[in-house]
Amino acid sequence: MKLKTKKIIISLVFWASFIGVWHAYSLQVPAYQLPGPGSVAKTILAIVSDASMSRQIILSLIHISCAMVVAFIVGSFVAILPNLHPVSAHFVDHRLTPFLNSFSGVGWLFIAILWFGINSFTVIFAVTMVLVPFAIINLRTGLSEMDAEIIELGASLTRTKWKNFCKIVIPMLYPYAFATLRISFGVSWKVVLTAELFGGSGGMGYMLNKARQEFETEIIFALITCMIIFVIASELLIFQRIQRGLDKRYYVE
Repeated sequence: MKLKTKKIIISLVFWASFIGVWHAYSLQVPAYQLPGPGSVAKTILAIVSDASMSRQIILSLIHISCAMVVAFIVGSFVAILPNLHPVSAHFVDHRLTPFLNSFSGVGWLFIAILWFGINSFTVIFAVTMVLVPFAIINLRTGLSEMDAEIIELGASLTRTKWKNFCKIVIPMLYPYAFATLRISFGVSWKVVLTAELFGGSGGMGYMLNKARQEFETEIIFALITCMIIFVIASELLIFQRIQRGLDKRYYVE
């Protein structure tokens, strides 16, 4: 039996066992504590077919997309700054990055609520501030691990620093940039629900809070299941395919 077939069988057995245990336990407790898989599946179909609920899911995707883009841009600028101005290296590596990395995401959320109120900008700001240190650390690592001989060779072929940066440095940063986006995507889903729960006026977190107040447990489990399915599908269909392409290009075994 091929290794790929074994992996598929193990995965199917795991999910079948998980759903079976879930269904068996749901029969032993009230529905408001743990709804069964069938009830959750019906709720997922109802959410997808309902225009207003679908808009809330799309709003969460917009929050995540905006936060990832802004965090990547800000993190890239901060990570490259010491290379442009070496005097700033100590500040970036030993002051700014540890501060951002240690600051609580909930803390950023409450600060954003005080500054901006309860709206989408608050959610995007809070998620962005959580993602920025991931971008800084990953890209700074990429810049520090670059082959100095290749950089020197590029500098000997052209005196234009911008051309050298675009043709040599940026392509060498592709794996680190992709790793940054991949990590940010997973982390942002964990953060955005909390941000929308307390500081948002819409989105999946807002729906979770509303369902919690009305004891609609099926909606809570349905939303969580939708999030898990979407993240896993994105990982399998998008991120892993891009990763395989990068591995081939950069000769990673």
